[in-house]
This record gives sequence, structure tokens and C-alpha cells, in this order.
Amino acid sequence: GPRLAKRLPVVMSEHEVLSPLPGTFYRRPAPDAPPFKEDGAAVAVGDVLGLVEVMKNLQEVTAEHAGSSITFLAEDGEAIDSEQVLARISE
Repeated sequence: GPRLAKRLPVVMSEHEVLSPLPGTFYRRPAPDAPPFKEDGAAVAVGDVLGLVEVMKNLQEVTAEHAGSSITFLAEDGEAIDSEQVLARISE
């Protein structure tokens, strides 16, 4: 019979971090503070990854997945949309 294509195991799965709402994304708690997470840092569930500001209200963006490395796609101070991918977490 026809050979079934074997699915290769995914070596490293990634989780996308989506913005909860539109606003301005901040990677640090204050302008003179270090980022919540550096690129390449390990992430645990519940870690704060950034803030989204809407009308002077700040909402924390937290990790829903743990991983060995995070890569940010959104810049500090960038205007973002709801559901925009802010970062990717690699397991």
C-alpha cells in the first residue's frame, strides 16, 4: 500500500504570547528599570513579561506556558493590537 508519511517529532515547540487588548506595550515596569525579561531568558508560568497600557490603566502580560527561552517581537513602547503576538516562548 501507499507509504504513510511519518510525522517528524517537533524538536522545539513554541508558544505565542498574545496581547490581551490594544494599547501600548512596555517591556519594563518603569523607564529606568530593566526589562521584566531579557530576550533569551527562561520563563515560568505566571512570570510577568510586560505591561499593556490603555487609557492610563496598566495590565500585566503574564506567561501561560513555561519555556527555556523567550523572544520578543514587540518593542518597548510599541503601539499594539489585541491578539498581536508580543513574544514567542520556546520549550
